[in-house]
Amino acid sequence: MNFSFEQGPIRPPSEAKSLLIRATRNCPWNRCAFCHTYRGTKFELRSVDEIKKDIQEARDIADRIREVSWRYGEGGKVTEPILRAICSNDGISNDSFRSVAAWLYFGGESVFIQDANSIIMKTDDLVEVLTFIMEKFPDVKRITSYCRSKTASRKSVEEFKRLHEAGLNRIHIGLETGYDPLLKFIKKGVTAAEHIEGGKRIRESGISLSEYVMPGLGGDRWSREHAEETARVLNRINPHFIRLRSLHVVSGTDLYEMMEKGGFEPIGDEDTLREIRLFIENLDGIESAIASDHILNLLEELEGTLPGDKERLIAIIDGYFSLSEEKRLVYRLGRRKGIYRSLGDLSDTGVYLRLKSIVDQYQIKDHGRMDRELYKIMNGYI
Repeated sequence: MNFSFEQGPIRPPSEAKSLLIRATRNCPWNRCAFCHTYRGTKFELRSVDEIKKDIQEARDIADRIREVSWRYGEGGKVTEPILRAICSNDGISNDSFRSVAAWLYFGGESVFIQDANSIIMKTDDLVEVLTFIMEKFPDVKRITSYCRSKTASRKSVEEFKRLHEAGLNRIHIGLETGYDPLLKFIKKGVTAAEHIEGGKRIRESGISLSEYVMPGLGGDRWSREHAEETARVLNRINPHFIRLRSLHVVSGTDLYEMMEKGGFEPIGDEDTLREIRLFIENLDGIESAIASDHILNLLEELEGTLPGDKERLIAIIDGYFSLSEEKRLVYRLGRRKGIYRSLGDLSDTGVYLRLKSIVDQYQIKDHGRMDRELYKIMNGYI
């Protein structure tokens, strides 16, 4: 037994407590102008036997961890002392051990199938993988995966229903935008019509659908069109979740090169927030839950379910802009440093004054220095 299995580089933030099973390697498209995750890599379909071997390894590791728990007098449960023991003991631990131990500690109920578009697998093969996961981990309640809209638009509803019956509960799609000129500009390789078709097929199958939107992606050229057309597309899909992932341009991407050459002008935190307000205003006739679960989003508290929470969400944004310039600067710094999670956190006077002193230093030395420092901080979150 190797007591290790392969894991890919990323997963959605909402899958932080999931077991990662790598069904495909890298991204079959790998051309999006804003993405650098799979740069210089080749897409590969792993064989079903390979994937099943990894699932069995994860099962064997889970069994061994439970044996450790019994030896420590914890009755087979992965408690905090067991998690610490596993993570600190190099003699019995590696990355696979640590990831399975953390997964069991958090309940061991969800699995995320990697990498960027594993739904591209043949449906029969993916059904076999899903079935094997459920056989080896019968307590699993949720299995999720990424999928491209282009792929979803080419899978039949019947195929998605088969995947659902085999255990696939949720699909995450990087919609990014619903504006066709912008989709072409960022080399997304999909159209607004395909976004709609793919999303509707997933919804019809009974699988939960999570669509990711990238505020700021249109830059100063297409901010309004990006907000309005993305809302229009989502109104047609009515996904279960709409997740906000504000743009941050990083080096090593085509978008960064375009920005350096003057072909793309990004918008700042506050203009991005104004864009989000316009986007939410244009969402209509759907019952999606909006989630702002990423540090790149200025307002993490933009969480709610449409249509009931629409006015409250807009009011949160308006509440930010009702603050003085000083408070907004302090909040931005606190948010980017991971100190603030909501506007209510500004009420902590001690923290506020410490952050204000930093803001004052930036403003005295160089008015634009703070924006540059915040940009550097945000690079660490990509």
